[in-house]
Amino acid sequence: QVQLVESGGGLAQAGGSLRLSCTAAISLRSMFIMGWYRQTPGKERGLIAAIKRGDVTDYEDSVKGRFTISRDLEANTVYLQMESLKPDDTGVYFCYTKPNPYLENEYWGRGAQVTVSS
Repeated sequence: QVQLVESGGGLAQAGGSLRLSCTAAISLRSMFIMGWYRQTPGKERGLIAAIKRGDVTDYEDSVKGRFTISRDLEANTVYLQMESLKPDDTGVYFCYTKPNPYLENEYWGRGAQVTVSS
């Protein structure tokens, strides 16, 4: 099973920055899609940012222009650079991957807490 480990969460003030990292136990070249989901209490987990083979990216509307997803294939790591943070960005961020678009297998990290104060 693919293991994903997140790091880089923590506290930030509004307008500040954080960078989340997700390191995989296997090569990211094997992954069809890598992404970051966010969950807040009482809300369904939702996609924040994703990157596919070919470096095609997708962002949730509220983070467009502020968050950037990228990957380092050498380090087997995907990043989420978060700028101009807002209190509404608070939540638990989960690393996600679906290695094969034709299969149902998908994998999740255990989550990284991000808290943004005003």
